[in-house]
Amino acid sequence: MVTIGMNYHTLPGKQAEFIEKFRAVMTALDGATGHEESNLFQDVNDDASFLIVSNWSEHEAFQAFIQSDAFAEVTSFGKENLLSERPQHRVYKS
Repeated sequence: MVTIGMNYHTLPGKQAEFIEKFRAVMTALDGATGHEESNLFQDVNDDASFLIVSNWSEHEAFQAFIQSDAFAEVTSFGKENLLSERPQHRVYKS
């Protein structure tokens, strides 16, 4: 199993829209091969800061998902409309 930590920081006032987009990504993840579970967390000290923790059966399954057209569409929208900076991802292997 591999866990991916994805850190995002939204533009001011875009938090609710980011949460809605995350829900759309969750719909896409439901059918993704190798996806086990994902959760969204919001920083209590900075409500524009979010962490998505995602568990996958293997790193290759995650890589295939982030290279998909569905993921590209959502991230392109986020980059142009929701995020204040480039997301940072970290891989944790167990």
